[in-house]
Amino acid sequence: MESNEMDDLLGVPTIANAIGLEVLSVESGCVKGRLPVDHRTHQPYGLLHGGASVVLAETLGSVGSHFLVSDQGKAAVGVEVNANHVRSVRSGWVYGEAKIVHRGGKMHVWTIEIKDEADRLVCTSRLTVMIITQPSGN
Repeated sequence: MESNEMDDLLGVPTIANAIGLEVLSVESGCVKGRLPVDHRTHQPYGLLHGGASVVLAETLGSVGSHFLVSDQGKAAVGVEVNANHVRSVRSGWVYGEAKIVHRGGKMHVWTIEIKDEADRLVCTSRLTVMIITQPSGN
């Protein structure tokens, strides 16, 4: 998915665009993406900021839920996200893969693993998404 497709998702630029996040594939129940580790995503010590990892995790799961419910006139909004940061990264790319573990009518739960270019775990995350009626105007 190109950056402008993310803009088209809701009609506006997002934090994902600002930090260079790319959604690479969207399949039913699995979304993959990547994030550059550079000045946009660093914390003051020159390492990947934990918040940037959380943005990657929440974006992948939320996009996945969006595509599971949008044709039903529903929307997906994150209500809880947690993350365990287990490895630091200074440069390159990190890759995220979100997999749905619960697909209910009102709530989805995703697990997201973020790995570095050597396929080492950087962050593990869980995202809970509430399914709501599509807000007017979207």
